[in-house]
Amino acid sequence: MTDTRAVPETPILPREPAGAARRRAWTVVAMLVAFMVINFADKAILGLTADPIRHDLGLSATQFGLANSAFFLLFSIFGALGGVLADRIRPRWLLLGMVVLWSVSQSPMALGGGVAALFVSRVLLGAAEGPAFPVAQQAALSWFPNERRNLPSALITVGSTLGVVIAAPTLTWVVNHHSWRAAFAVVAVVGAVWALGWAFVGGEGSHTAAPSAATSDPTSGVGYRRILATRSWLGITAAYFSTYWVVALTIVWLPSYLHNALGYSTATAANLIALLSAVNAVALLGQAGLTGWLLRRGVSSRWARARVGGVVLVVSSVGCLALAAAQRAPLALLLLILGFGLCTVMATIAVTTVAELAPAGRRGGALGLMNAVVTTAGLIAPTLTGYLVDAHGTAGYQQAILLTGVLLLLGGTAAFTLVDPARDRHRLSA
Repeated sequence: MTDTRAVPETPILPREPAGAARRRAWTVVAMLVAFMVINFADKAILGLTADPIRHDLGLSATQFGLANSAFFLLFSIFGALGGVLADRIRPRWLLLGMVVLWSVSQSPMALGGGVAALFVSRVLLGAAEGPAFPVAQQAALSWFPNERRNLPSALITVGSTLGVVIAAPTLTWVVNHHSWRAAFAVVAVVGAVWALGWAFVGGEGSHTAAPSAATSDPTSGVGYRRILATRSWLGITAAYFSTYWVVALTIVWLPSYLHNALGYSTATAANLIALLSAVNAVALLGQAGLTGWLLRRGVSSRWARARVGGVVLVVSSVGCLALAAAQRAPLALLLLILGFGLCTVMATIAVTTVAELAPAGRRGGALGLMNAVVTTAGLIAPTLTGYLVDAHGTAGYQQAILLTGVLLLLGGTAAFTLVDPARDRHRLSA
């Protein structure tokens, strides 16, 4: 028996959607993958248009870093709030409202806004996108039982990487052939189109909190405070924090690092970022397949999820630490793929671990609060890197990557030593 079956989440529910419900489940997952594609295209656009924006608006590296960090000013707060609301309001409507706000927030820059508009639009976008990942996962996981969640969760996370794969070359082409303001218009229109489609096909599945679950699940009355105090929640949050630090650097500074430190053209840098995101996608799907296979064969999620993820983070740490000392572009590119291309598997591992740990009626809040803590990395990393670049030139990039390697090592250690969902779920039920 796996540890994931020790306390059934909702025993009377079917193991997997069947027939029309199953087709609906995967339609919803497909829409949520597209949702995350748009989400990360919205985030990535500022990094992809960094040089022309800095030139046109007269921004230093530190000021540009602050503009990116402005995105995260309300991101974490609204991420926590959105997660808690997802336990009370149907995620279908939360997701619809978010995307409408995304499109609205991109409009000022498309219509000629300056520095003040840039900061305001990024703050609004961050607030609207803060709950995106946990609420999308909440909606998707509601269609699947625990042992079947790895693939849909991974696919939604892959949507994040696909957002960069698609956005990097596409938006770079728009910038080169039209303008950076046209690129902002493109992401605004795409968001509006998705919202229209979701209004017709969005929804939630049956693996959510239900009256029957309250009597069969001894953890159903557990409050958020006890969940957040478990070693598993703390450990997986620390591990995911180190991963999100990498995500923030990738979105904001990786194009400039490839262009200014390694000497690639802007077009080549965009293609390399797309390649890195493709590696992320393969790693995510590979982890989902491996973890699901292990869980179905009775391996505890402590090993199948947390320790698999911990090993990956340590490997990524080695890649970043070596990259910090690399000087030649070919070797640096290989180490970049090793350091930045694998660690995003922790996003899926973190979500499915918390979903396993928390009772269904507290799942959205537990995910949202984890996301709120994790995404503070996005508030810190861009500004700190901008300061290092201003102070030390291209050597500042190397210093930022060295720090990233240390954080990944700490995150991998936390995942490997602290996380055991079965143990902590048992303690919550006591």
